Amino acid sequence: GHLTHGYKLSFSGRYYRAVNYGVDKKTHLLDYEAIRKIAIQEKPKLIVCGATAYPRLIDFAAFRKIADEAQAYLLADISHIAGLVIAGVHPSPVPYADVITTTTHKTLRGPRGAMILVPKIADRWHDIHHATSKKNLAEMIDSAIIPGLQGGPHNHQTAAIAVALKEAATPQFADYGKAVVANAQALATALTERGLALSTGGTDNHLILIDLAPQGITGKEAENVLDSIDITVNKNLVPYDPKPPLDPSGIRLGTPALTSRGFTTEDMSQVGNIIADVLLQPKNEEILASARVQVKKLTQQHPLYPEL
Repeated sequence: GHLTHGYKLSFSGRYYRAVNYGVDKKTHLLDYEAIRKIAIQEKPKLIVCGATAYPRLIDFAAFRKIADEAQAYLLADISHIAGLVIAGVHPSPVPYADVITTTTHKTLRGPRGAMILVPKIADRWHDIHHATSKKNLAEMIDSAIIPGLQGGPHNHQTAAIAVALKEAATPQFADYGKAVVANAQALATALTERGLALSTGGTDNHLILIDLAPQGITGKEAENVLDSIDITVNKNLVPYDPKPPLDPSGIRLGTPALTSRGFTTEDMSQVGNIIADVLLQPKNEEILASARVQVKKLTQQHPLYPEL
């Protein structure tokens, strides 16, 4: 999950009691039965489903079933996968979630910003969790944001979000979403074939999480050496990581930006081999020099603004 999902560093963890659920220790997949047991025991008012480094599909229907049994609201944070949901390559939370939150950048490819969506369903737990309020869930969220957290709207940002949403409604955006997943899977295959350990063994979305413990390097070291050849990744904790967040065991990769530049599955296979070359021999200057040349050639083949 995200640090805003109840971590003590965030206001959500300071003002609310949050109980975490995780993934299976062996498969690194969400264990819905384990999540159900936690929900029944803890009786939360809200269950949050959504992730920042989970490379597999999320079963929103399973979460809805758990939330109903616990008499809890279900919030789906789809910040990372919103574009994939719109493109039809990831299941939608709309039939199941009481509240949906998302950023408007990432796979949605819009400006930095966010949206809160409340599907047109009844406020199912009103009489249990806020019986004294005359407001329904949507009205309570509205008033909590303005005037609770914000003052005036940023109309320029709203306009930019509208442009992004209009683009997301096109057939071309659906093609982009399919390509994002295909590119991620091509990248995952290339990395796996070179012996790198991927969390869950692959990906169903745009994300790849690599555990570098077998290579004896940290995520921070990998981030730095890849940055030196002009490949940007971020250091990231892996499931049950024994190392600290600022120097974790893994790195996280994503394909939306390269897909938007026109990279193909063949290109992503090459990118995977470049990354593997560097991670397997991070101190070999000849390999680093060759990698820089290959990266430069790929970016020249797929410029950011080909019309310029």
